Amino acid sequence: MTLADELLELAVHTARSAGRLVQSGAARGVEVAATKSSDVDVVTESDRSAERLIRHALLEARPGDAVVGEEGDDEPGTSGVRWIVDPIDGTVNFLYGIPQYAVSIAAELEGEVVAGVVLNVATGVEYTATRGGPARRDGVPIRVRATVPLHERLIGTGFSYEAHQREIQAATLLRLLPRIRDIRRFGSCALDLCAVAQGSLDGYLEEGVNLWDHAAGGLVAQAAGARVETGRGVGGRLIVIAAPEDGFDEFRRAIARAGYLADSTS
Repeated sequence: MTLADELLELAVHTARSAGRLVQSGAARGVEVAATKSSDVDVVTESDRSAERLIRHALLEARPGDAVVGEEGDDEPGTSGVRWIVDPIDGTVNFLYGIPQYAVSIAAELEGEVVAGVVLNVATGVEYTATRGGPARRDGVPIRVRATVPLHERLIGTGFSYEAHQREIQAATLLRLLPRIRDIRRFGSCALDLCAVAQGSLDGYLEEGVNLWDHAAGGLVAQAAGARVETGRGVGGRLIVIAAPEDGFDEFRRAIARAGYLADSTS
C-alpha cells in the first residue's frame, strides 16, 4: 500500500465518522450558529463539531501532520502531509434540507493533493481518488462524459454570498449562457466537481471558492479525466474551472470571452 492509499483510507474512515455526526445533527434540527462573509453565508454547530471530530481523528492517527480547515485555525505540521478539510460543503443546502452537502477531506503531500474523499452525507454516495489512480464512486471507477460541442454542454456553477460579487457573476453568466446548453447550480463545489467526474456535468466554473471547497473534488475530477485549473476571476477572487481534458481549452476560451477571468484576454 502506498502512502497515498494509506492517507485515503484514513480520510474515508474519518469522513464516514463525520458524516454520521452531521446526519445526527440534521435529525435533531439545524440552527445557524454564526455567519461569515455576509448574513446569508452561514455556519451551523454541525459544521464546527464535524470539523473538531475530523481534526481529532486525523491528528490522533498522524500527529505530525498539518491541518487546514474551513471552521478552525490552521494546525502546523512536520511530516510533509497537510489535510484540507471542509466539514460540510453546502451548508445552506444542509440548513434547508436539500440533499446536496458533503464532507470533503483531501491529503496534500509536499504541496500536491494525493488523496481525497467527498461524501454526500444526505445520500451516502462517496467519491474517492488518489493521485495517478482511478476516480471511484462507491468503489466503482468513473470517467468524465465524452466532449460534445460547446452549445450542447451542461455547466455547473455557483454564486457568491456577497451582493456586489453576485452582480458581477450575473453579468458574466448572461454572456456565457447563450453559448451553452444550460447551467445547473447545486450549491456544493466539491459535489459539482464530482459531477464532472462522473459525467453528470460537462463542465464547472465558480469564482469565490476556497481551497477546502475544491481540493478533494478537484482530485476526483482529475483522476476521472478532467482538467482542473484555478486562477483569478473578474471579481478578484479565486476561480475554479473544470472540464474533460479534450474540451477544456474551448470551455476556458468561452469563459474568458464572457468576462469571467481577471485577464479578459486569456
